[in-house]
Amino acid sequence: MTISENFNPKITVDAQGLSCPMPLLKAKQALNQVEADDIVCVIASDAGSVRDFHSFADLTEHKIVDFCDENGIYTYTIRKGKLV
Repeated sequence: MTISENFNPKITVDAQGLSCPMPLLKAKQALNQVEADDIVCVIASDAGSVRDFHSFADLTEHKIVDFCDENGIYTYTIRKGKLV
């Protein structure tokens, strides 16, 4: 697991071993705890999370600023969006 050195996450969520929809639920809970523009990092092992997280980012104000797939471990670096 590698977290991009360009980002300093406020919260890192270890969702390895959890099945969908739990990794995304844990990410949403973490995003609710931080301010706009803060970074949340989520580490997941469920391959379904790739589709879920990218769809979530497409449908919300949040942005995946870095994504890594390293041997079935998926690391999402998410910047919390600003609500309009």
